[in-house]
Amino acid sequence: MHWVDTDAAGIHHNTSIARWAEAAEADLMRGVGLTGYFPVAPRVRYEADFTASLRPGDEVGATVTVERMGRTSLTLGFEVWGGPAGQPAVLAARGRYVTVHVDAAGGGPSPWPATWRSALDPDGTATDAVDEP
Repeated sequence: MHWVDTDAAGIHHNTSIARWAEAAEADLMRGVGLTGYFPVAPRVRYEADFTASLRPGDEVGATVTVERMGRTSLTLGFEVWGGPAGQPAVLAARGRYVTVHVDAAGGGPSPWPATWRSALDPDGTATDAVDEP
């Protein structure tokens, strides 16, 4: 963690959590081969619980998992961990956010392509049985 990641109190700024979660999301999407994800998946909801403070010099890591996949929406859960090098990491924040797949031309909600659905939820456990509008 760097000084630019802090607030006036010298601890991590709340927006740093979102940035670290988004970096983990980018790693997830690259890992499953979805290169065109970000331009067509805007965030529509974001929530976070802050559980510990991080300070400049701390090591930071984040994970993102698929929690739910609707017809057009995707709920991702995240955790951000960190702390001084050589010490056990502590959970600094956890939360979730929702993205919606949009049609690139029209900008409105659009069903997730079948190949993306298979990549993000290969065993179907996160897919919601109820269709959303």
